[in-house]
Amino acid sequence: MIIKFFDKLEDKIRKRLSRHPALYALIGSIGIILLWRGVWMIADSFEMSGLISAVLGVAILLLTGLFVSFFIGEQILISGIKEEKRIDEKTEEEIRKEEITLSEIHEDIEKIKSELGENKSTQSEQK
Repeated sequence: MIIKFFDKLEDKIRKRLSRHPALYALIGSIGIILLWRGVWMIADSFEMSGLISAVLGVAILLLTGLFVSFFIGEQILISGIKEEKRIDEKTEEEIRKEEITLSEIHEDIEKIKSELGENKSTQSEQK
């Protein structure tokens, strides 16, 4: 119940902030910096050297698969490979066209699902 509440709250906040990318970036960067500061202070309390901290951090990020996705981002890699524009470089018209295309693809998938369901029921009736 608590998790569901925070999940809905996150969705509402993300929806509002997505309309204001600069503010969203500022708030996100403050959160990240405060998190890093807290981790830094914890590491200091264990008197970790810089080298140990760096090696341990890289190991954790590599083992969890977050190293590349956090520092570069999967979308940036994919868009670079496909030579696509970043989302902030696209025009509103381009984004709307992509939404329409995705909607059409979704409709096609739903049609295929229903046809497959009909074929399965027809086959089971014939047996």
